[in-house]
Amino acid sequence: MRITTLATYPVKGCHRIEHDFAQVEPWGLVGDRRWMMVNEDGVGITQRDLPLLTQLRVRVRDGGLELSAPGMPDLVVDEPVDGPKEFVRVFKRHAPTPARIAESAWSSEFLGRPVRLVWQADPGSRNVGGSSTLSEPVSFADGYPLLLANEASLSALNDWLVGAGEEAVPMTRFRPNLVISGVPPWIEDDWSEQGVRLRIGSTVLRADKPCPRCLVTTIDQETGEKGKQPLRMLGERRRFGSGLHFAINLIPITVGSLRVGDEVTVLSPSG
Repeated sequence: MRITTLATYPVKGCHRIEHDFAQVEPWGLVGDRRWMMVNEDGVGITQRDLPLLTQLRVRVRDGGLELSAPGMPDLVVDEPVDGPKEFVRVFKRHAPTPARIAESAWSSEFLGRPVRLVWQADPGSRNVGGSSTLSEPVSFADGYPLLLANEASLSALNDWLVGAGEEAVPMTRFRPNLVISGVPPWIEDDWSEQGVRLRIGSTVLRADKPCPRCLVTTIDQETGEKGKQPLRMLGERRRFGSGLHFAINLIPITVGSLRVGDEVTVLSPSG
């Protein structure tokens, strides 16, 4: 069992960046979702709201980012270390968390509405699940520091889709941080249920809740076009309570580094 893909999404909702190597911090992979566009109410904008975010390409540079999008001039944005402070929410129901305003003009023109690009200066200030009570830190990700997906589970899902006369979907629809191979489909369900720990590279990560999927899985991550799959198929085959599950959330127990090709070892829940 090994890592086959590592990916980050520096601005929440943007096009992915794939890596051969990544550092793990308590709140996720280095640089993952530390930036976010927010509306006039200070609530995060995601692909659920605007699939156009799929067209936002990001290049990481020292102390900031370079943004590019079709029809837009490239923009270099520095980390606004001393920028205006604002409290924002990833979702309306989440607790507010502090951020620094980086810019607004370019982002507003790109999305066609008033927005601000904010930076999470202190990633230790937001807790898992957007909670005001839990203690584990997280970036501007939906709820957890890392998301792990299994190639065999995608193959099983695509078999169902093709068997129903639908097109197979790529793993990019699920926007994972880690993709693994070499294990049976859906074994990650057991890891989540048992709360096992995974040793990967120089890190130990705890398997937490399965990931309930949303409309983002129906959006082509290259074109931004929306469809109906694989969400419908997940509704038929992977409904657990009110959630349609694919992939699992992870929480770092020890930080370190990950590389594509690293072996993944399942430890006992107590490690």
